[in-house]
Amino acid sequence: MSRSRTATAVDVPTSRATLPVAVTALIDFVAVTVFVLIGRSSHEEGFALIGVLQTLWPFVVGAAAGWSIAYVFAHVRASDFFASEFRPEQVASAGVIIWFCTVVVAMILRYLMHQGVATSFVIVATVVLGAFLIGWRAVAAGIARRRTALRAA
Repeated sequence: MSRSRTATAVDVPTSRATLPVAVTALIDFVAVTVFVLIGRSSHEEGFALIGVLQTLWPFVVGAAAGWSIAYVFAHVRASDFFASEFRPEQVASAGVIIWFCTVVVAMILRYLMHQGVATSFVIVATVVLGAFLIGWRAVAAGIARRRTALRAA
């Protein structure tokens, strides 16, 4: 009897294939870093380590704030606070929260540190970070859906 239960649990295809949290965090960090490097390159600011880090840190802090809020939000939404499933690779709601916080917190920090927050920069940062942080999640979700459909067929 226990054997059939195990076989049933193993044979059922899961539609909720998830990436490890560390991989998701690494992809977000790479996306934010690529955004910063593209920006520094387009403004011919160079790639000296200290300059890159000065530009990068407000966005990393913003992304970390977004991750923290998304984590808490996942637990608050759950019926059992300690049994919730934090899935930061999802476009909605975690991806949107992380994107929003990355932009907002970074712009506030840049303003406070006199790094510049021209309206055009805020618009470009919002659009590009949205494309990067939401885009990879949408692509990953599409791949996961396709794999699930292929396994079911």
